Amino acid sequence: MATCHTERRSRVVMNLAVTSRASTLTLFHTITISITSSANTIPLPSRQPMDQNPKRVVVCGGGVIGVCTAYFLAKKGAAVTLIEKSDVACAASGKAGGFLALDWCDGGPVESLARASFNLHRSLSAELNGPRSYGYRPLTTLSLTVTESDSNPPSSSTTSKPSIVPSWIDGPIRSPRTIGTPETTAQVHPQLFTRTLIARAVKDHGAQVVIGKLERLELVGARVGSVVLEGGRVIECDSVVLALGPWSGKLEVLASLCRVYGLKAHSIVLEPREPNSITPHALFLSYYPSKGGKAIDPEVYPRPTGEVYVCGMSAEEEVADDPEEIRGKEESIEMLKRVAKTVSSHLGEGGARVKAEQACFLPCTDDGIPVIGEVPGVKGCFVATGHSCWGILNGPATGAAMAELVIDGHSTIVDLKHFSPARFLGRGKV
Repeated sequence: MATCHTERRSRVVMNLAVTSRASTLTLFHTITISITSSANTIPLPSRQPMDQNPKRVVVCGGGVIGVCTAYFLAKKGAAVTLIEKSDVACAASGKAGGFLALDWCDGGPVESLARASFNLHRSLSAELNGPRSYGYRPLTTLSLTVTESDSNPPSSSTTSKPSIVPSWIDGPIRSPRTIGTPETTAQVHPQLFTRTLIARAVKDHGAQVVIGKLERLELVGARVGSVVLEGGRVIECDSVVLALGPWSGKLEVLASLCRVYGLKAHSIVLEPREPNSITPHALFLSYYPSKGGKAIDPEVYPRPTGEVYVCGMSAEEEVADDPEEIRGKEESIEMLKRVAKTVSSHLGEGGARVKAEQACFLPCTDDGIPVIGEVPGVKGCFVATGHSCWGILNGPATGAAMAELVIDGHSTIVDLKHFSPARFLGRGKV
């Protein structure tokens, strides 16, 4: 999460009620979904006329990639069933930072995807009332160096500091610089964004959500014919999209092709006592602990809900089977608390309440590039995973491109050749 963003910078009937209240902004979001158990903008794809025989597509995975794919597929007229083992946006899509950047992936294979998706976020926000529905807002992004002290350092508010640094950042910071403007960086509340989108897919476009664990795919010859859930339920389909994040690697159809692994990232959510004092500035830190050692790269995201999200401390680790059972390491959580109170007195023990201590797994590939496309040798089986720390950013363009690929046979919004799973053929897994 923090490490990934920093590296790129330098070169989410069921009632899902999410209420966040602050004097700066009130977001009240109630989503009702029918469930069965077992600067530039891009024009949004228009809703297609209802086909008497719509293509039946099963999307496996209720994170931001699966939900965006389901949304755009349903909008194109497909009969969409979204399968999720636990809950929509229960894993990384509910615990991520929600940071968006237009140009931080420039110069690499993800550039076109990121730019298209940043602009799609703007379009979706205009369509779905993003500022109120899920906290979409442009913001300024700063890079800061922070050196921790064993003793309580004097507040930097007593000395002069550059005008670009807001007053709530009163810790021992140095070398501040602006690395993102409201034209190039923005944010969403990722859980609210993901749940808003699936609610619209269900309400406006007839998508269905099924809570159940994918057990296997059933093929008819070399083509997907159905998916089988744990307990034996069979859902027939014309196509299936596997958007299972770091759990994608547990499926044999993908495990035999490439490695998808999990990068465990930690985060805390704080509720400052004075939320009006916190301005919309995302912070990317080079943080030097007091006892020496390698600098870490935590990130701080104030949200329009009045909360402040702090993340970092990432490491590769075996992915837990159940997303509800993922827990953070105590030492990593404590480090993030130290970061928060060092950066700002508004975020320390006396200035803020810790609302959440959490961890999630980011889906990664060995070449650092997402896997988006049809699985070689299995007609009608598509995959979309491996977005690492850029899943929230790249969700919309990935979903729109996948919808075009599944329905039309090709994507126009993004050239998917760099992301094709076929690139792994003959390589062998690392």
